[in-house]
Parts: sequence; C-alpha cells; structure tokens
Amino acid sequence: MIEQKYLYQIIATIVALVIFMILRYLVNTIIDNIGKTSEFAESRTQLVKKYIDYFIYMLALLVIISIWGIKPEQIFLFISSVLTVIGVAFFAQWSILSNITAGIILFFSSPFKIGNVIKIMDKDYPIEAKIIDIRSFYTLLKTAKGEEITFPNNLLLQKGVVVMNNI
Repeated sequence: MIEQKYLYQIIATIVALVIFMILRYLVNTIIDNIGKTSEFAESRTQLVKKYIDYFIYMLALLVIISIWGIKPEQIFLFISSVLTVIGVAFFAQWSILSNITAGIILFFSSPFKIGNVIKIMDKDYPIEAKIIDIRSFYTLLKTAKGEEITFPNNLLLQKGVVVMNNI
C-alpha cells in the first residue's frame, strides 16, 4: 500500500500531468488555428508545435520536481550546470548553432516554400532541386535525377538562391 506521506505528491503529480496535457492540447489547437488562418505551411505549424511542446514538457518537469521536494536552489544549480555544458558543446560545434539559427530565420522569413524548385548559386557545385522539406538543421532537396540532398540551412542563407517556380 502507498505510504501516507507520499499520497500528497502522487495526487499533485497526477493533477499536474493532467493540467499540462490539457494545456498542451489547448496550445496546439490554438497554433493549428493560427496556422490555418494565416495560411502557414503545415511543416511550419508542426515545427512551432514541436518547440512549444518541448517548453511545456520542461515546465512540467520542473513542476513535478518541485512537487517531490527538490529545492529550487538545487534545480537551478543543475540547470545552470547543464546549460554551461551545452554552451561549451555549442561553442565547440558552432555549425550546429548556426544551422539552428538559420532554420529559425528561414522559418520566419520564408523566402521559399516546400514544393518550390530552387537553384543554389554556387560556382563549384550549383544545385537545382525541388524542396521536399525544411527542417531545423537542414533543407531536404530532390534533384531532377532523383538524388536527395540534405543542404545545411546556414549555407542557404550564405549562398544566392533563385526560386525557379512558385507552386
């Protein structure tokens, strides 16, 4: 049988999980509605939902950790340590950070869309291909020969890109 001293934490955890599931559902519904009324591409809407979901999961984790009695000072010390390690790793892997940043810029500026045929102006290796998907780190392209190319987002911002058609 469950000990009486843990009954409060168990009930509070269940209530918190239910609240966060409802919050996630409501936020995703709102994002879907905004995406449809603003005529955003489905992939853009899904990307926003994914990032918001990550934020909600982290918030839920912090709430559950605090319910179970871990002191806020310990949580912040742990988070700051993890962020420091991540910061050092990102500094060591700046290309990852630049691809994420470029993905965010491409998301908000949307210079081209999924389905567009683009030509990347590179003197050594010009590419003409159809955009299959735009992801956080890279854009998936498909050439007329059927080759699939994963092209880093930061290079899409650095190179000249010509949109050949608007589908």
